[in-house]
Amino acid sequence: MSTLPFPAAVYAARLARAASLAAEAGLDAIIVGPGPDLQYLVGVEGDTIERLTTLVLGPGVTPTVVVPRMELAKVRTTAVGELGLAVADWVDGEDPYALVTAAVGTASRVGVSDALPALHVIPIGERLGVRLELATPVLREGRMIKDAEEITELRRAADAIDAVHRRVHEWLRAGRTEREVAADIAEAIVAEGHRTVEFVIVGSGPNGADPHHEVSDRVIENGDVVVVDIGGAVPSGYNSDSTRTYAVGAPDPAAAERIAVLVRAQQAAVDAVRPGITAAEVDAAARSVLAEAGLGEAFLHRTGHGIGVSVHEEPYIAPGNDLVLREGMAFSIEPGIYFAGEWGARIEDIVVVTADGGERLNLAPHELTSVGLG
Repeated sequence: MSTLPFPAAVYAARLARAASLAAEAGLDAIIVGPGPDLQYLVGVEGDTIERLTTLVLGPGVTPTVVVPRMELAKVRTTAVGELGLAVADWVDGEDPYALVTAAVGTASRVGVSDALPALHVIPIGERLGVRLELATPVLREGRMIKDAEEITELRRAADAIDAVHRRVHEWLRAGRTEREVAADIAEAIVAEGHRTVEFVIVGSGPNGADPHHEVSDRVIENGDVVVVDIGGAVPSGYNSDSTRTYAVGAPDPAAAERIAVLVRAQQAAVDAVRPGITAAEVDAAARSVLAEAGLGEAFLHRTGHGIGVSVHEEPYIAPGNDLVLREGMAFSIEPGIYFAGEWGARIEDIVVVTADGGERLNLAPHELTSVGLG
C-alpha cells in the first residue's frame, strides 16, 4: 500500500521536469542515489548503503530504478510502484552497475546526484566509460521551485514548530540544564505534529554565542539570553526550522536593545523578498541594519538557506550569491548576533517567494521573550 504524501501525478511531473532539465543541460542521463533528490523525485527515503539503489532517467531514457531485491517491496510502496516505473532488481553476487549501464544506454555525458558516494560513482563511471559530472544543477533547479503541494507542507511544518515555540515557557527556566530543556522540546516537536526531530539547539548564556552549539549540561541561570533553534520533519518529509531568542527572568537592558535591532534586521530581510531580487540583496537588507547599529561584526553567517525535503538546500541567502529569486522558492531568514563569552541571539522564519513579495510562514512572536518570571 502506498504511503506517498502527494498524488502520483505530482511525482510524474517532477520526473518529466528533471528529464527536461537534463536535456537543457546537455546530459544524456542522470543517476540519482538515495537522499533528498530521490525522495523528491519518487518518494524513496533512506540513505545510501553498500548495496546500490539508484534511479536512472534523462531525455530518451526509460526511468529505471536499480534496487536490491531485498528492498524491492519497500520501493514499490512509493511512486516507483504507483507510476509503474521500470525496475531492475538484483541480489548479492550480481553486478548492479551493469544494470545501471543497461538503463543508461549509449551516452557521452552523464550526471550523478551529489549524495551518491564514491563507493558507487567510481564503478558506475568505469562501466559507462565516461567522465561523470554532477547532476546538482539539474536536480537543484527542480527542487528550488516549490509547487503548491510542497508549500502546503512547509506551511504545515511551520505551524507545528510555532506551536512548540509558544510552549517554550513551560520548560525554559533557571536551574534546569540545556539538555533537560532540549529533551522536553524534542518531545513536544513530535507531539505538535512532526514525524521526526531533526535538531534542537538550546544555547544559554555564553553558549548562545556559538551559532552551531547544540546542547550541554550547563545549568541555565537567571538573566541568561537563550537561543532556541528547533526543527523536524512532518509526515510528508518536509521540514520546519525556526529560531527564537528568550531571556530567563528580566532581560539585561543593553542586550534587549541589541536584540530589538536584530528583530528589525530580520524584518528588513523579509520585507526585501520578492521575485527579481537577488539572494545577496536579501542578505544585505539584514546586514545593513546591523551594520548601521554597529553590530555588523557580530553577524557571523549567511542570512538563510533553502528548505524542503532537506533542512539545508538551495537557494542560499548569502553575500555574493547573485541567484535571482523566483516565485515558489522557500528559504530561512535568520540573521544573528554573537558576542563570544557573553551571549548570542538569532531570529529565524521560513519565507516563501510569492508573485509580488514574500510570505512569512512562521508567526510565533519575534521579540525577545522573557520566561521563568513566575
